[in-house]
Amino acid sequence: MKITLNSVRNDSLRLPAAAALLAVLLGSSACRKNPAPAATDPLLKAYDVEPDWNDPQHIIPLNYEQAQGKRVFYADCVWCHADSTPAGPSNRSNVTPTPSLMNDGAKLNGLSNEYMRNIIALGGEAMGKSSMMPPWGRTLTQEEIQAVIAYARGIAQPPYQPPARTGPAYSEK
Repeated sequence: MKITLNSVRNDSLRLPAAAALLAVLLGSSACRKNPAPAATDPLLKAYDVEPDWNDPQHIIPLNYEQAQGKRVFYADCVWCHADSTPAGPSNRSNVTPTPSLMNDGAKLNGLSNEYMRNIIALGGEAMGKSSMMPPWGRTLTQEEIQAVIAYARGIAQPPYQPPARTGPAYSEK
């Protein structure tokens, strides 16, 4: 290879030009604004979903416990606590008094978790309600009963708001 004065000049000019171009490229990327984080869709984090019974276009995201409650609900409770079932109409209209819908927040939101746990486990008659509500305490585990309560809280309309202060579920007499 023959080295001439022109080739040395060209090589000596190329190195600073490449370094300057690299500095410009690196510097301009540091000045760029970082994009705002995308709004997270709660449905992407949901373990399962349930269509709002009053507005099927509204999808309610469910966490793991609520999804387990949904599983128990559709196996055991749907027949009396929903207007329709996966198999067709429910038996709710044939029961007197008519049971609350599982998503009826107007009725269920005011009940404590302890009260709901007891009415599910002990049955309606033991809690001064309808004898048509069977006791599920020997059929369902405590975790399954809690999951059904979490599911009812999750799909309640109006939405359930937990109490700000926890206290005794029953008044002392």
